Amino acid sequence: MDFDNLLQYFIRLMIILLINPLHECAHAWAAYKLGDDTARQEGRMTLSPLAHIDPFGALLLLLCGFGWAKPVPVNPNHFDNPRKGMMLTAIAGPLSNLLAALAGVIALRLYAGGLEAVNDALFYFVIININLCVFNLIPVPPLDGSRVLTYFLPPNAAVWFMRNQKYFYGVVMLLMVTGILSKPLTYLVQWVYELLVLLTGFLG
Repeated sequence: MDFDNLLQYFIRLMIILLINPLHECAHAWAAYKLGDDTARQEGRMTLSPLAHIDPFGALLLLLCGFGWAKPVPVNPNHFDNPRKGMMLTAIAGPLSNLLAALAGVIALRLYAGGLEAVNDALFYFVIININLCVFNLIPVPPLDGSRVLTYFLPPNAAVWFMRNQKYFYGVVMLLMVTGILSKPLTYLVQWVYELLVLLTGFLG
């Protein structure tokens, strides 16, 4: 197995063991802070990858580069404001990835000139987190962005949107498969990366 293949598997393991658990734990923590302890009771408010791994999703991610983690259970009836609670819980996942990416950029700044392998690992950590942040904010169920969108929609429009979620999701998946969505997503990832680099410029 050559170096490029090893690097691909390393990146996928990083997602399974570190980045996905961070994302899901952020959902669980936000829900708990907002009054719903369902995820905490089920042991999901942790960074342990064992609590968040979906066996089939992890296997697909490891072998094919596309997979998923186990969704965090949330009971909106425990929130004082269910719509707002769901929105804040949903956005906590992408926000955790953005903060992790910022931490990664800071580490890159501070570690500049070190071992190339460490720099590469930090760079991929940053890019993967930005990718997950941007992708999950696409406003289509079951992605986190859909909860953000429905919060700002009028109630009737939100209900219609959720009832027809499978069609919207199908359209987005079609755009992804055909590559039409790749260019704008890549542009957004690059823009976010450059913004984080700009914000940390004072570090040298």
